[in-house]
Amino acid sequence: MDILLVVFGFVFMLVGILGSFLPVLPGPPLSWIGLLLLYLTKAVTNNWWVLGVTLVIALVIVVLDYIIPVMGTKRFGGSKKGVIGTTVGLVVAIFLPIFGIFGIIIWPFLGAFVGELINRADHQTAAKAAFGSFLGFLTGTFIKFLVAMIYLGLFIKILIQHSSEIFAF
Repeated sequence: MDILLVVFGFVFMLVGILGSFLPVLPGPPLSWIGLLLLYLTKAVTNNWWVLGVTLVIALVIVVLDYIIPVMGTKRFGGSKKGVIGTTVGLVVAIFLPIFGIFGIIIWPFLGAFVGELINRADHQTAAKAAFGSFLGFLTGTFIKFLVAMIYLGLFIKILIQHSSEIFAF
C-alpha cells in the first residue's frame, strides 16, 4: 500500500508542476496532495507542522495567483479586460500551439493587448497594460513553479530518507 501511495503522490507532484503553467490546474495544492500521500504511508512519520505550513503556503499561492496579474495590470494602467485577455491568451497557447514553446509567452501578451484595445485604450496604453498583465502572469507562474519544485524536492528528500522502509519486500 505504501508503494501505491508513493506512486500516486509522485503523480500529484508532476501534475502540480504542470499546474504551475496551466490555469485550469491548481499547481501548489496538487503538489501538496502529493506530500500528504507520502506522509500517509506507514514508513513516514506524520509531521503535522510540515503538512500545515506547506498547506498554508499552497493556499496563499493560490490567492496570490489571482492578485498578482491584477496588480501588474493595474500598475501599468490596465483594466479587467486586459487581465481576462491574458487568461484567454494562455488558454489559446495551450490548445493552439502555433508559436511553439514561445506561445506561452506570446499569446498571453497578445490577449492582454486585445483586451485593452476592446476596453477602448489607445495602442500605447494597451501595450503598456498588456506588458503589466504579462509581467504579473509571469511572476505568478514563476512563484507557483518555484513552490511546486520545492515541494517535489521535499518529497524526494523524504522518500530517499524512508526508502528502505517503503520499498522493503
